[in-house]
Amino acid sequence: MILTDPEFGEVVVRRNGLARGVRFSVSTSGRLSMSVPAHTPNFLIKKYLNSSRDMIREKLPIKDPREQRTRDYQKKIMMKKAREYLPYRLEYFAKLYGYTYDKCRLTHANTRWGSCSSRRTISLNIGLMKVPEALRDYVIIHELAHLNHMDHSAAFWAEVASHDKFYKNHEKKLKMLSPGL
Repeated sequence: MILTDPEFGEVVVRRNGLARGVRFSVSTSGRLSMSVPAHTPNFLIKKYLNSSRDMIREKLPIKDPREQRTRDYQKKIMMKKAREYLPYRLEYFAKLYGYTYDKCRLTHANTRWGSCSSRRTISLNIGLMKVPEALRDYVIIHELAHLNHMDHSAAFWAEVASHDKFYKNHEKKLKMLSPGL
């Protein structure tokens, strides 16, 4: 559920069956997030939000609602570009180097450029659209190599090196960047 508040903008309310009380946090978009017990009535959620305003202002770094909308717009544009580019680039490298994967997912995690699951699903962060092509290609090659080695063993790195001789440099550059918007 999303509440619209004049001071905090959109407030994301998550009902949680295991929650015993109300918890406030800031989502990746800078929005105020509330976790509440599953059967909490809406009027109590609003009442608790109003009674907690001073604490929220003091302790949580909530972004201005205008910044939230700007970030949403940027994310939407980046997702569109990522859909048009990343799956095709992944398919290109998979065919070039003889890999097979089952599914490609596009995500927007704050800390990971990509991941590979044991179910052969490769997830790529839409934030890759803001880095140079060589770094995007490195992440794709890195995740494809995980299809054969689900760890960072010497064999894994040897496989990455066989496809990208500058992988150490690419890895170093990526560590200086953040996948979040």
